[in-house]
Amino acid sequence: MYSGDDLRLPFELNDESDFERIISPDGLLTICGFGSLLSERSARSTFPDLINFRVARLNGFRRIFAHVAPVFFDRGIANPQTKEMSSLSVEPCEGETLIVTVFGIKKSEIPSFLQREHEFRFLAVLPETLDGKLFTSPAVLCAHFSDKEYLQIRCKGSQEIYFQRYGQYNIHKIWRDDILPCRLYLRHCILAAKNLGDEAYNNFLDHTFLGDRKTTIREYLVTTGSGIMEEEPTESIKAFYSG
Repeated sequence: MYSGDDLRLPFELNDESDFERIISPDGLLTICGFGSLLSERSARSTFPDLINFRVARLNGFRRIFAHVAPVFFDRGIANPQTKEMSSLSVEPCEGETLIVTVFGIKKSEIPSFLQREHEFRFLAVLPETLDGKLFTSPAVLCAHFSDKEYLQIRCKGSQEIYFQRYGQYNIHKIWRDDILPCRLYLRHCILAAKNLGDEAYNNFLDHTFLGDRKTTIREYLVTTGSGIMEEEPTESIKAFYSG
């Protein structure tokens, strides 16, 4: 159970016992959303019993599209030919600030959360309200990992586990700086940010980067990514990618 400033933040969470250390006094684990989870509808499709969905600020991090997502292959929206197959993660970056969402889940939901976000580094961070008040309990953030760490830590060195999760999609490297956003996913995230208000919308455009860590999404949308916002998802996946 978290008890104030007894833990230096951010710090890495490696197993269930680490997560239990940051459960709030009311028995909830706070999740930090920065991509699809900017959408309350998306968050509730993943966490139907979530509690207190709200907007917050997180200092010292930036969003990056540098992660191949197998769910995009499952849903038929990844494009390996154009390399448009990336979802979002975040990484520490001094001077950057993100507008995020936060919400609580029950302790019993932790194991399924860990399995669903298997390839990420889990960090305990301390968001603040939009008027600058620090949260009283940390939140969990799904951050940038590395292929070597993923294989060793999450897969316990097992190529079989890796194949089940990635190899079957012909994905041999997860964390890459040469890929581009999955188009429908990016559109979904932008719409979700826009629904949160102008501050969240502009923050997403200006503080989210391609894998090169230089090109912002605002810049990308007027160059290679032009036309993305006009594309509509098919009926079969509309529920997942409509902001």
